[in-house]
Amino acid sequence: MPLRVIVAEDAVLLREGLVGLLQRFGHETLAAVGDADALAEAVHRHRPDLVITDVRMPPGNGDDGLRTAVALREERAGLPVLVLSQYVERSYAVRLLDSCGGAAVGYLLKERVGAVAEFMTALDRVAAGGTVVDPEVIHQLVRLRPDPLERLSAREKEVLGLMAEGRSNANMAAHLFVSEAAVNKHIGNIFSKLDLPVDTDGHRRVLAVLAFLRA
Repeated sequence: MPLRVIVAEDAVLLREGLVGLLQRFGHETLAAVGDADALAEAVHRHRPDLVITDVRMPPGNGDDGLRTAVALREERAGLPVLVLSQYVERSYAVRLLDSCGGAAVGYLLKERVGAVAEFMTALDRVAAGGTVVDPEVIHQLVRLRPDPLERLSAREKEVLGLMAEGRSNANMAAHLFVSEAAVNKHIGNIFSKLDLPVDTDGHRRVLAVLAFLRA
């Protein structure tokens, strides 16, 4: 289904590139802005289906985009937001994922935009209420908390990373060339080994894993 999208990015080339990409895939850009204040105004005016925003942008050139996105999600519960970042900032990812229960939210590195098919799939997942976390965020968290994950097999770590990207069990099975039953077994093992409750809700599964890894 075509989406009504607002793009907030202070780098003109990337902003225009995102607008062109959205148009190519049949989506409508309601506004393309370059600062956080304009983002808030545009969302209030247009009530979009999805917001794509940079973390750092004017007027403060700090985490203005992220703070505005979180505030907008608090005002309009469940507003789908996909945040793009130049570098991995774990605290930013956590703040975003904590907003409104972590549903309909994504945090990706800007370099992922170049992988067009995967980027658009992530966008669709967020718009549909799912959660998408950049694999590099998971890798950094894993490096920071190595001991608990030593209990996981190599395949279970791979499944954990795919879970964090917001993939469905069927999608993971296709990606790994295994049966869906095998994926279900790996997920059960992961939750058992990490002492996490089993939850069939995709974004809650991701949040549970992140909550454990960032503790």
